[in-house]
Amino acid sequence: MESFTPIASTLGGVLIGIAAAGLLMFHGRIAGISGIAGGIFRRQEGDVAWRVMFLVGLFSAGVVWSYFRPMDYAFGIERSTLALVVAGLAVGVGTQLGSGCTSGHGVCGIGRLSKRSTVATATFMATAAITVFIVNEVLGGAI
Repeated sequence: MESFTPIASTLGGVLIGIAAAGLLMFHGRIAGISGIAGGIFRRQEGDVAWRVMFLVGLFSAGVVWSYFRPMDYAFGIERSTLALVVAGLAVGVGTQLGSGCTSGHGVCGIGRLSKRSTVATATFMATAAITVFIVNEVLGGAI
């Protein structure tokens, strides 16, 4: 393990929980990123502005944080552009098939004690572990 940051991780988790709970309590919406982003393209009357603002806030918070702590964004990508595009498309298709993503099911759904979300999150995590094993161990990380 390269860096163990229990305090920062706990504070981040608490902030995510507060934001998700606030969106649910005050607006009756689930803070699932794929559902929020996908809803922009469905264009229901009066339902786009909050989605856009949520995503702008999500993005701008990262930009602001990177200004103060650029070292938090130092990383390397060891996969080809094609592999990243295919992986992104697979995640997008998976979130549509699973009716949500890890933020919607994992954070919000499990937080609401939803059995469906618990199963979905377990399925996401198992699929991710199997995919990593296949790509790194079976295919030798060649993708």
